[in-house]
Amino acid sequence: MLLSLSQWLLAHQPEWGFLRVFQYLTFRAVMAAMTALLIGLGFGPRVIRRLTELKIGQPIREYGVQSHLQKRGTPTMGGVLILIGIGVSTLLWFDWANRFVWVVMLVTFGFGAIGWVDDWRKVVHKDPEGMPSREKYFWQSLIGLVAALYLAFSVSETTNVRVLELFISWVRSGFSSDLPPKADLMLPFFKSVSYPLGVFGFIAMSYFVIVGASNAVNFTDGLDGLAIMPVVLVGGALGIFAYVVGNAVYARYLLFPYIPGAGELLVFCGAMAGAGLAFLWFNAHPAQVFMGDVGALALGGALGTIAVITRQEIVLGIMGGVFVAEVLSVMIQVTWFKYTKKKYGEGRRIFKMSPLHHHFEKSGWNETQVVIRFWIVTMLLCMVGLASLKLR
Repeated sequence: MLLSLSQWLLAHQPEWGFLRVFQYLTFRAVMAAMTALLIGLGFGPRVIRRLTELKIGQPIREYGVQSHLQKRGTPTMGGVLILIGIGVSTLLWFDWANRFVWVVMLVTFGFGAIGWVDDWRKVVHKDPEGMPSREKYFWQSLIGLVAALYLAFSVSETTNVRVLELFISWVRSGFSSDLPPKADLMLPFFKSVSYPLGVFGFIAMSYFVIVGASNAVNFTDGLDGLAIMPVVLVGGALGIFAYVVGNAVYARYLLFPYIPGAGELLVFCGAMAGAGLAFLWFNAHPAQVFMGDVGALALGGALGTIAVITRQEIVLGIMGGVFVAEVLSVMIQVTWFKYTKKKYGEGRRIFKMSPLHHHFEKSGWNETQVVIRFWIVTMLLCMVGLASLKLR
């Protein structure tokens, strides 16, 4: 919005040359981060008070870590604060004509709505399980598939009209059209190694990344500050990738596919980082508010969508290694428990408790140790991911 306003003012008041600073993407990204940070810090206490007044307290599972029982009643659904910061800041600073940011915004707030319903059922109906898994997965899948279908035809096109024309052409061709090379699955650390996916392959992979990232962040959100800092770190790193692939000069020099418009995602990533840091101010141990599914599902979906647009799906898996480990620990634990129960009549566990952060708590690490050490691992993995920019 401010970009369009500055352009209009420059057209009518050419002497106001200082407004040209709004044309710089990096300036708007920094301002988006600062705006989201100030919004979060300013409105955080009010949001927490309101959640407390509404008695929206976090239900704690009785079979969980016993030290967490003292957290019962702490306000949850604090992810609303993050979404407010992201939404307001992004709308202020990004180019409204950019379709990629709108797609990420729709996925973010769509997943946030699913999380809202899930959290509401937990706190109103006093059900720690919230929305049934099948229902939640259905709505996640619907949003993920719609986003994946749109992105399959938008990576190589610059207008929504051309995206629609390409989609119609694909249908008329009997669903057999191939996608351009820039839509291939890229392998990091290699100059020219990529795998063609085709339309259906691209849609399937994009769906898996978006929905998988959303659930992975949700599984990670189990300790004070554990999920939000990795989100900030990974989101910031993805913003750098977006800036590179959205710039023809940098993309050519670093051997990345040039994706017009992708650079504008840096503004969204800046807003996400600022809103995340503001939330961490109140979520640091001992937490005054919890993120809830409304925040975790939304942020994970945002990371997955940005990774798909910038063609960095594998890099997201590297930088978000903590998220991957958390969701894999749940899958392994559940699968092994069911298998051993069927075979031996008694379910057995590989981890002391899943997700993985609870395993380390049961192993003797205190909550702060788990959180800080997971942050350090994420920092290292983000460095590895960013190294793939040049080491190719």
